Amino acid sequence: MLEIYAGLMSGTSMDGVDGVLLDFSDKRPCVIQAASLEMPQALKAELLALNQSGQDELHRAALAANALAHLYCAVVDQMLTQSGRTASEIQAIGAHGQTVRHQPASGYTLQLNNPALLAELTGINVIADFRSRCVAAGGQGAPLAPFFHAAMFSRPNECMTVLNLGGISNLTVLPPAEQDQEKLLGFDCGPGNALMDYWCQAHLGHAYDDGGAWAATGRVHDDLLSRFLSDPYFNLRPPKSTGRDLFNPTWLHAQLAKVSAMPIPPADVQATLCALTARSSASAVKDFAPDSTELLVCGGGSFNLHLIKLLQRHLPGCVVRTTSDRGIPPMQVEAAAFAWLARQMTRRKAIPLKSTTGAKGSRILGCLYPA
Repeated sequence: MLEIYAGLMSGTSMDGVDGVLLDFSDKRPCVIQAASLEMPQALKAELLALNQSGQDELHRAALAANALAHLYCAVVDQMLTQSGRTASEIQAIGAHGQTVRHQPASGYTLQLNNPALLAELTGINVIADFRSRCVAAGGQGAPLAPFFHAAMFSRPNECMTVLNLGGISNLTVLPPAEQDQEKLLGFDCGPGNALMDYWCQAHLGHAYDDGGAWAATGRVHDDLLSRFLSDPYFNLRPPKSTGRDLFNPTWLHAQLAKVSAMPIPPADVQATLCALTARSSASAVKDFAPDSTELLVCGGGSFNLHLIKLLQRHLPGCVVRTTSDRGIPPMQVEAAAFAWLARQMTRRKAIPLKSTTGAKGSRILGCLYPA
């Protein structure tokens, strides 16, 4: 008998919404349908603007949340149509929402969403607000995907790692499957695609650097890379998390202003930003998983071939491959994680947060909005 949950994810890159239908009827969950819809430019611009204080922001945030719920509904409708399933066959939707502020040190993290509206539109139970209970328990609230990574990718007698290259890069360290999963480790390494996407759009008018082709034409500016890596965030010990609150265009231009009186060629800046993501991610693997034999990469950055080559160069003793080689395409992993988390909440299963987010202990994550 099928047991189907939906997962929805719109990440820090804000390029679109990814959705999956995940079937739990077998021992290993299986994606039976996936869909993606591009983020409308007006909504993306508003969500980016809402990352900072602005005029009438509470009203604007509420309207953006409503628009996002309608986009989420469209993804769910597309998956139901393509799979031939009905809403009554879906146990619940795990909807992460769109992070616009992430301030765990101040006791909050904010994901715009209107789960009540999504439940009304779809006629399906919705599980949302996964992060706030973790923050209330003294944790970072992120990352949460490592628990799904452990369920899907852990292997016997082998330490391995999973790197999600979204707008922010985050690393999961998976101990051998037979070991205590309380030893699971996950944290944000630093910027992923967010700064590269910004720079590419500003100078080429493209949403992203396709395949890393532009970065590959530039030369890494050593002084600029050193300036990037001198940010205190990179020396923090896990648990730690970050977002656009830190790694944003203001941060980038501040670093550029400190390095050279002469403008650095834009292609060289792009090459250096790519090197920053590769270096910070690889350093995290070396520091916290020196025995890792495999690095599985997911997220939009997995399609940046130049970045993947840099990661492999920095990690010669570790095979770098995408999660497709382990059964889940890179753009489905995060959405699948929130389908998995929705099921955990429905079954009232607590998540062991201490080693990953720094929360006081295990907590049930998410709030239910019944259909």
